Amino acid sequence: MGTGLPDRRRDATRSREAILDAAERLFAANGYEGTSLQEVGAAAGVSRGTPSYFFRSKAELYRAVLERSFGQVRNAVKSGRERALKSGEPPEVVLAGAVGEYFDFISGHPHFARLLEWEALQGGGHLGELGPHLGAIREAVAAIADELGFGAEDRGHAEQLVLSILALCWFPLIHARTLLPGMGGSPDDPAFVSNRRQHIIDLVLHGMRGRLTPTVSTVNHAEAL
Repeated sequence: MGTGLPDRRRDATRSREAILDAAERLFAANGYEGTSLQEVGAAAGVSRGTPSYFFRSKAELYRAVLERSFGQVRNAVKSGRERALKSGEPPEVVLAGAVGEYFDFISGHPHFARLLEWEALQGGGHLGELGPHLGAIREAVAAIADELGFGAEDRGHAEQLVLSILALCWFPLIHARTLLPGMGGSPDDPAFVSNRRQHIIDLVLHGMRGRLTPTVSTVNHAEAL
C-alpha cells in the first residue's frame, strides 16, 4: 500500500503555486499595503491559514513573489542571450530580436511591471533587501553589451540603452487606464500591441545607427555583395 506522500507533495506544490499566482495578481493590483494574507488565501482557493503555513508572513510571501518574477526575467534574458550569441546575425538584427523578445515578455507578464511600479511608489524598501532584481539588471546590461560587441568603455552606453528599452516597453502597460484611452490604444488590442512592438524596435535601431559595430558575418555578407 502506498504512503500517499507523492500525492501530498504534489498537492502542496499546487497549493504553493496557487498562492504565489494569487498573491502576484493582488500585489500588482493593490500594492503591498493593500493586500492581506486572507485575501490571498481566498483568491487562491485555499483555507485562510494556508498562506501563513507556506509563507510565515506577508513580507515573506511578497519577497517570494518578487523572486519568482525576477527569476522569470533572468531566464528570459539568459535564453535570449544564448540564442543571440549563437545566431551570428548582424548587430542590428540581434538588437531588434532582443527588443522584440523583451517586449513580448513584458506584454505576456503585465503583473511584473505593476509590481515594480508599486515598489517604486513605496520607496523600493522591499527590493532593497532582494538581490535577484540587481542580478537581473546586471545580466540585461551584460547581454546587450555582449550581443552588440560593446567594450568595457561602452558599458555606460549599454546601461542607458537598457533603461530606454525598459521605459519604452513598460509605459503602455503602466498607463493602460490613464493615458492610452486618450489615444485610442489598449494593451488588450493585438493590433496596438503589434504596432507598438514594431515602433519600439524601429526607434531603438534608429537611435543606435552608427554605434553598432559590424560583426564578422556582416562584413562577410557585405564583401559577398
